[in-house]
Amino acid sequence: MIRSTTFLLILLTLSGFSERPGGLVRKSEKIREFTIVENDTTSYTLKLAFDERDQPAYFFRNVFTPVCLTGECKPVYINFYWDLLGNYTRYDLPPGEVLTKMDHREFKQEDYDKLRDILDNTNSLLKDVAMEDLVGKGTENLADSVDAKAGATLKTVKNEVIDGAVYTCYTLWHIAHGKVADEMQKITESYRTDDLLHRFLTSSNYHYQYWAMDKVVDKAGSITESFTPDMLQIIRGKNVFTARAALQKISNPFFASNARQVWLWETYQSTSYPLQIAILKKLAQIPFQPSLAEATAKAMVNANREQFTLMINLLASQPKLSEKALLTMANQLDTSNQEYATEINRVLTSFHPKKPAVLAKMNAFKNKR
Repeated sequence: MIRSTTFLLILLTLSGFSERPGGLVRKSEKIREFTIVENDTTSYTLKLAFDERDQPAYFFRNVFTPVCLTGECKPVYINFYWDLLGNYTRYDLPPGEVLTKMDHREFKQEDYDKLRDILDNTNSLLKDVAMEDLVGKGTENLADSVDAKAGATLKTVKNEVIDGAVYTCYTLWHIAHGKVADEMQKITESYRTDDLLHRFLTSSNYHYQYWAMDKVVDKAGSITESFTPDMLQIIRGKNVFTARAALQKISNPFFASNARQVWLWETYQSTSYPLQIAILKKLAQIPFQPSLAEATAKAMVNANREQFTLMINLLASQPKLSEKALLTMANQLDTSNQEYATEINRVLTSFHPKKPAVLAKMNAFKNKR
C-alpha cells in the first residue's frame, strides 16, 4: 500500500498539479494562457509570451510540484521557459523561493549550476530511467541519494543527478523535456504566418530554421519565392549543418541558371570545407553553365585530393565543355602535380578538343612523360 501510494504521488509530480505565479515577464509583454490536459485528472496552465510587436516570443510555465520521497513530500516552486517549438531554454525561481535536498538543506550555488547542466542535457540518461528503478531495494521508501541501496541504475545516473535531490532532478527534467513540446508546436503552428516563417528562417535558433525550411520548401525542393533570399542566407550562414540542410533541400533546377551558379561558386570560395564538399556533391546532378565550368577548371589544381576528385569528375560528366573551359584545363597540365595532370589530360582527351592551343598543351604534356 505504501509503495502504490508513493508511486501515485510521483506520477502526479511529473506534470505538476497546480500553478503558482512568479515568472519573470517584462511588463511590456502580453501573455496568453492555454490549459493543457494530460489525462482525466491532470491539467496545467501553459503561458505564451508575446513581444512588443504582438508576435509570439516564448512559452513558460510557473510550476508547483511536490517531490515525494522517504514518505514525505517537499514542495518545489520553479519557472520553466521554452522556445516556440518546445525546446527547453532555462529555468528560474520565483522571488524568495529556494530548492532543497532531502534533509531540507538548501541548494548551494554549485547545485543550481549542476541543475542547469542537467536540464540543458536533452539526451540525459534520465530520459530512459523508470521510476521503479530508483526505488531502494528491500524498502518501500524512495532513495534520494546515489549512495542509497538502490542498485545499479541509480549508480549509472550518478552524474545526471544531484546527491540528495535525485527525485527533484528526475521530476524537473521530465517536466522540462516532456510531451508538452508537442502541445507548444501545435500552438505555434496556429500562429504561423509568412512573417513568422521569415523570422524563423533568419533566426540564430537552428530549431526554428529547420522547422521553417520544412514549411517553405516542398517535397520536390521548390522554394516559395518570397523565401528564396532567406534560404540563400542560411546557405551562407555560420551554421554549417543548417547550411548543408538548406542546400540539400533545394531542388537541382534551382541552381541551373548562370546567375545562381555564379552565386553558388562565390559561396564555395568563402565557406567552410564541409560545405565546400557538400556544394561539389550537389553540383553532380546540375548541368554546368560555361562560367562554372571555367571556374572549376581553374580551381582544381589548387584543391586537395578530395576536392580535386569531385571537380574533375564534375567536368568529365558534362555533355559538353566550352572552348574556354577546355583551354583552362589544358593550361593546368603545367602543374607540378603529375597525378592531377594525368587525370586532367585523360578528361581532356575524352572531349576530343579541336582548338590548336589546347592540342599543343596536350602534346607538350605527352612529350614530357
